[in-house]
Amino acid sequence: MSLPAPYDADAPVTELRIAEAPVVRTVVVSREDFPVFKLPQLMDGVFSHLAGALAERGIHPTGAAFALHHRFPVDTADLEVGFPVDGLLESPLELPSGFTAQASSLPTGRVAMLSHLGGYGALGDAWGAFMEAVGEAGEQSRFPIWELYVSNPAETKDPSTLRTDLFSLLEE
Repeated sequence: MSLPAPYDADAPVTELRIAEAPVVRTVVVSREDFPVFKLPQLMDGVFSHLAGALAERGIHPTGAAFALHHRFPVDTADLEVGFPVDGLLESPLELPSGFTAQASSLPTGRVAMLSHLGGYGALGDAWGAFMEAVGEAGEQSRFPIWELYVSNPAETKDPSTLRTDLFSLLEE
């Protein structure tokens, strides 16, 4: 599994990085006005079934799972959750969890990125620090924003070592 730059950082990105993001095909489950308190069920229902369902169609993940937000989640979220993939999903894919996956892509253009090390409960603070760093760099963030879950929580014993890479499109 490999993704192009800027998604291929071997080590956590500890200082704000700005890069050009290319087209990356994805397969996702999209939801609008989805209750934030149900996000763990959505992600588990997608991430635990999607790779196997894709393999049956000859498509495979090329990188870590992600969540792409079209606005900041407060009580509800407008988002896509899924995987970057090596092929084009030509028709919707029904998952055993009841969700329907479809083809999409990660945004292209200038992006800012920074890694968060720690549990998912601290992601809100990490996003605040990330947006502050973007502003201090003289840049303007715009939607969508996305999280790449570099560490697999099922394989990570210590939550303080979980790595999540944060991304935002930037104004041109």
